[in-house]
Amino acid sequence: MRNEDRFDQTDLRLLRALAEQPRATAVALAEQTGLSRNTVQARLLRLEEPGVLDTFERRIPPRALGYPLTALVTMVVTQQRLDEVAAALADVPEVLQVHGISGQPDLFVQVVAEDADDLYRIAGQMLAIPGVERTNTALVMRELVSYRITPLLERRAR
Repeated sequence: MRNEDRFDQTDLRLLRALAEQPRATAVALAEQTGLSRNTVQARLLRLEEPGVLDTFERRIPPRALGYPLTALVTMVVTQQRLDEVAAALADVPEVLQVHGISGQPDLFVQVVAEDADDLYRIAGQMLAIPGVERTNTALVMRELVSYRITPLLERRAR
């Protein structure tokens, strides 16, 4: 099944309402979308299948936790150790996200740090992971477009 066939108009209406108010109750979503509470609850249960609906963890800016520095790290790794490297990266609290990418490099890692010295420590920790061959680090100067999903939901709804 193609991804664009995965959701009908009712699902898309519900997902747009969730994007606007991630903490809304089923009753509030029913009111906002014009659906019955039972329909909303049934749809939400179906959408919670693995890979369909991510967690609704509130997006807390790392800056608010004392991590004002963001860096994007590319990594070249030994392919046979890719799973081990990913597991080791998941154990580093400052690693926010890891993507496996095509070509070289192999991984794209988003990290946060308290300052340049802290980033140096984190980079050293990542380089010490068995299977990491080399890294390249770029500092994020400014976020120009924040993570968003609403434009895609609106496009699918058309």
